[in-house]
Amino acid sequence: MDSKVKEIDVLIIGAGPSGAIASALLHKQGNLKILVVEKEHFPRFVIGESLLPVCMEILEEAGFLKAVKQYGFQFKNGAAFSFKDKYRYFNFCDKSAAGYGTTFQVQRADFDELLINEAIKQGILVLFGTSVQQIIFPENTEGKGIHDDYVQVQLSNKQTIKTKFILDASGYGRVIARLLNLETPSNLSTRKAYFTHIQDNITEPLYDRNKILITTHPENHEIWSWLIPFSNGRCSIGVVGSPQLLDKDNHTFTAEKILKKYIYHAPLLKRLLSRATWDMPVQNISAYSKNIKRFYGERFIILGNAGEFLDPVFSSGVAIAMYSARLASALTIKIFNNEIINLEKEYTKPLMLGINTFRAYIQSWYDGSLQRIIYTQNENYEVKRQMGSILAGYVWDINNPYITKSQSSLQILEQYCKK
Repeated sequence: MDSKVKEIDVLIIGAGPSGAIASALLHKQGNLKILVVEKEHFPRFVIGESLLPVCMEILEEAGFLKAVKQYGFQFKNGAAFSFKDKYRYFNFCDKSAAGYGTTFQVQRADFDELLINEAIKQGILVLFGTSVQQIIFPENTEGKGIHDDYVQVQLSNKQTIKTKFILDASGYGRVIARLLNLETPSNLSTRKAYFTHIQDNITEPLYDRNKILITTHPENHEIWSWLIPFSNGRCSIGVVGSPQLLDKDNHTFTAEKILKKYIYHAPLLKRLLSRATWDMPVQNISAYSKNIKRFYGERFIILGNAGEFLDPVFSSGVAIAMYSARLASALTIKIFNNEIINLEKEYTKPLMLGINTFRAYIQSWYDGSLQRIIYTQNENYEVKRQMGSILAGYVWDINNPYITKSQSSLQILEQYCKK
């Protein structure tokens, strides 16, 4: 690393979507020295492959959308749900919120590498294979501004970086949350996921590759699976449930056998994937839901999964990560311009509006009430448009009553569906 950049303005930890977007937005909005450090080497495998339309505007603002559109990712226009012989779908173009109604389903190894490479083209310096070992914040900062002193960061390459501000986009690494003991238990139940990529070989003429397919297990509504098709004939597939449910009576099973067991229990998936080739190892992750005491400090803001991660059921992870990057980068510019800001009101509060909306829908999904709403025969067109907006990621739309009053609105809607 060039000695000229040992003193920088903003250090971004993590080169995933939130880190790439934050770096590009900062670069565009301000004359700042920016460094991104990433512990992995790209490309690398990660799940979270079904984007939401709300992401598109943010990709556009960062200058990434043209490259994303040209890459050839799988087009996505909605979400489908299946349970036994029931099939329901939401068309994201038919929604109440303004904004994009389509997006893409992406293999994250390719997508994440594409985004950070676009940031590099814009002039961002990125160090791969480099992790943060220690962070020392300045003491006695009362009366001092952002330009008066530095945070010292020790990197795994033995280098010490002096930075004025940090954006933590480290995802599951949760660097600052762990170093500063900010992690708190999630109020969501502990769950486990088994997942992999397969060559799907789907020949069903009516199968819609333009939608993620979420399938409720025929015997237990707390177990569900995802099927996310890609443009190259492959799919991401996974099953989610409590460890007690998924691993019950399966102690001698391999991870692949457990995943196949639950996938092939569902009639639609059994039919669709009858010719599938399972050619990659099955992985698993458990206790993935995380909370945090606070999203910011005097010299840092925490983005996306590095702060809170909820659940994969509604593909909220990347959407929250990108939205937080947009918020944080705009506020960082204000900080460097010596503007007076309130991070609780201007960052945490708006971010938590969306997070809490997703949280309410996730809880409603697992207790079965949202599933009863989705699979009901008693549909209301306007309600479906408002719910479609939420499933498309527009969880920051304060004009939508299913956002501002999520829990009470869902309870009323469930009663309506029972009529």
